Amino acid sequence: MPFDLGRTLLLANPAAQRGNGKQAASTASDLLLSRLGAGNLECVFTMHPGHATDIAQQASRDRYDTVVALGGDGVIHETVNGLMRLPVEARPRLGVIPVGSGNDYARTLGMKEGVPEAIAQLAEAQEVVADIGCCNGEYFAETLSFGLDAAIALDTVERRKRTGEQGTILYLKSGIGQLLHHLDVFDFKAVFDGERTVEGRVHLLAVQVGPTYGGGFRICPEASITDGRFDICYAMAPMGTLEATFKFLSAKDAHHTRWKNIKFDRASTIELSFDRRPPCQVDGEPHIADSYRIETCCGALRVLSAK
Repeated sequence: MPFDLGRTLLLANPAAQRGNGKQAASTASDLLLSRLGAGNLECVFTMHPGHATDIAQQASRDRYDTVVALGGDGVIHETVNGLMRLPVEARPRLGVIPVGSGNDYARTLGMKEGVPEAIAQLAEAQEVVADIGCCNGEYFAETLSFGLDAAIALDTVERRKRTGEQGTILYLKSGIGQLLHHLDVFDFKAVFDGERTVEGRVHLLAVQVGPTYGGGFRICPEASITDGRFDICYAMAPMGTLEATFKFLSAKDAHHTRWKNIKFDRASTIELSFDRRPPCQVDGEPHIADSYRIETCCGALRVLSAK
């Protein structure tokens, strides 16, 4: 039975995939309009960083039932932050059309790449009440990470601009470069759920709502957007460059989980600090702070998932 999207806002990043977002939005608009009918669709392009947040925040005032984010994880991140500024009863549901580099949140929702395929999935979608993460007041849909993997994620932004590379190959090349030249160590202290304290030395620490980052690296393969908890992965130091590279590559298919110095945990709240400020990213965007209060917002958003 077709899913009723209702009055829909298509929020599109025209710069996605080196400018292909504009054409993708035009195709999506035509396909959605044919399904929704005149007067039930508006397409708005983002014009600058943070614009999607501002637009999404106005979605309830303009009486939209659904906001569809077209682009990569960056525009989804901004859209989620805009929706989370609204009272829970006023938040439109969120749909995703993946037109980005990593597309990790779209992957978590089971959405296919390719605009016609994604539109077809939205038309038959199921509504899921999903968790969202929050770090120091900034919301994230999929991933928050520190250290090596954050340095990789942030480096991919510049590398993508410079080379035009996308997806897994982009993350792999950036990862190898960081492993060879920036395999740093950070002392950390984490308090999970206000009860358990974990301390140690790490190369990276990732806090996941969904299972993947970096264009499909299954860093926390058991993570779920509906279980009310974060899955946490951390790589204990020290590791040599060759060992770290091998384990980094094995994470693509979740084979890193078998190594004894790769640790996993679960928690709903985390108080986290480091001996010095590490690279930090939320859904691929930089986050700068001296300490981190991280909490799960259980069932905060209604999202459209592929059946």
